[in-house]
Amino acid sequence: MTQAPTYDVCAVGNAIVDVLAPSDAAFLDAQGLTAGSMQLVDAARSAALYEAMAAGVEASGGSAGNTVAGVGSFGGRAAYIGKVADDQLGGVFSHDIRAAGVHFETAPLRNGAASGLATGVCMINVTPDGQRTMCTFLGAANQLEAADIDAALIGASAIVYLEGYLFDPAPARAAFEAAAAAAHAAGRKVAITLSDSFVVHRWRAELLAFIEASADIVLANEAELTALFETDDFDAAAARLASIVEVAAVTRGAEGSVVLSGDEQVAVAAFPVDKVVDTTGAGDQYAAGFLLGLSRGLTLEEAGRLGSLAASEVIAHWGPRPMTPLRELAQSAGLTLGG
Repeated sequence: MTQAPTYDVCAVGNAIVDVLAPSDAAFLDAQGLTAGSMQLVDAARSAALYEAMAAGVEASGGSAGNTVAGVGSFGGRAAYIGKVADDQLGGVFSHDIRAAGVHFETAPLRNGAASGLATGVCMINVTPDGQRTMCTFLGAANQLEAADIDAALIGASAIVYLEGYLFDPAPARAAFEAAAAAAHAAGRKVAITLSDSFVVHRWRAELLAFIEASADIVLANEAELTALFETDDFDAAAARLASIVEVAAVTRGAEGSVVLSGDEQVAVAAFPVDKVVDTTGAGDQYAAGFLLGLSRGLTLEEAGRLGSLAASEVIAHWGPRPMTPLRELAQSAGLTLGG
């Protein structure tokens, strides 16, 4: 008999500090940036962009880190595996994620700054329509490997959640394999987010192979889903994804989301927002509510509504993590959080 989990969700991802600043189309053009994209940059490019950007805010981020912070905001039990360096930003990241109620004990990279592998940073330029354009220096985050996977921690978590952004480096992909194996050995579920259509284009065949072999749950947005199956037909792509995993959730911006499991398909409306300020973290927070709901045995619709609620909170302000406790918002909205 499988033991009751200690944690609802354990996430594996890139541990990164976000730098968010207001921007406009002219600035993006001047910097040679494609609006709405995410690209990897080296330390020199990251530093130059930091100097050119408008004044902004710094906040601990990383996609999966944002998700487990959201799980914590719901009052859920979350854990995180990710690599920072033993530098100032690494200390900031570690403090912030633990302050969000998340268990985080991954050993930091020693002397990272001296070897050009400081704690990862993501430069995020946000245009007036709330769209974000991201340039990420992975640094120490890129050094996660299979040895960093705590099999006991994974086994104690109802769902292990893998961040697609971490699929680029081969050692991290090995860490994914180790995490998935540990989860399934303990009778737990494996979830993965596709993270970005650029990630999908780079690793489509490998991602599909991993999903078919190791994933039980997939989260994606519409662009990522259609890129995965190389089609513009949303319904066809959704059906194909549902045929290879137990559960899939696909976000569609203002149109809400679609949750699929076998022949079941549930449309979940987006929660209304007075003004979209910054879409950074919207998908991450959707994942927080959705995965927490699944881990606690809620229906697909109930889990999707928790995801929509969390996404609506984060896009109404700057930054990728909740400012209002999601547990309070769920209670006000009459949404169940399960046991």
